[in-house]
Amino acid sequence: MNHCSGTLYIISAPSGAGKTSLVTELTAITREDTHIRVSVSHTTRAMRPGEKDGVNYHFVDREQFQNLIDKGDFIEHAEVFGNFYGTSRSALQSTLDEGFDLILEIDWQGAQQVRELMPDALSIFILPPSQDALRQRLTGRGQDSEEIIEGRMKEAVNEMVHYDEYDYVIINDDFDAALADIKAVFRSNRLLLEKQKQRHGALLKQLVG
Repeated sequence: MNHCSGTLYIISAPSGAGKTSLVTELTAITREDTHIRVSVSHTTRAMRPGEKDGVNYHFVDREQFQNLIDKGDFIEHAEVFGNFYGTSRSALQSTLDEGFDLILEIDWQGAQQVRELMPDALSIFILPPSQDALRQRLTGRGQDSEEIIEGRMKEAVNEMVHYDEYDYVIINDDFDAALADIKAVFRSNRLLLEKQKQRHGALLKQLVG
């Protein structure tokens, strides 16, 4: 069996569309077929209860983050609510070179940056079935005021207009159906001719030789 480099998957969605739950379930059910990894970003924000360094994020201080910027190691980085977040190019490439498919959960702006540097990446945008459903999901968390929810709804609409920049669009109306759709994207890509030639080159030559 020949070595096959992995595929980078960019996954974006507005808050409340269910991206995190879908990615968590996708990586859980495919653990036996361990070809999928989730990219771990660097951040300057404080670690929250229950989080682990190197699992949820690589937690660094601002000086360390700036050093990585100066070295050109971030394929994308941004400031969000006063904290910095970034994706290490070297860590990402190393994982792909080992043959793993890698999920990068970022917003549409980060996705634009990554696509420019890694045009072979495949991108998936997850949408809610309606604005009403999205509002219900944001309200259902029971943690935020009406003013905050309205702000998040406005922000979500501003994000959703960028869906047409992506290769795949998945509507998360029924969770199981949406999960099956994402699995189908990963599965079908690994069956592409070029991937199969890399993975099973000797077998293919033997079959037609």
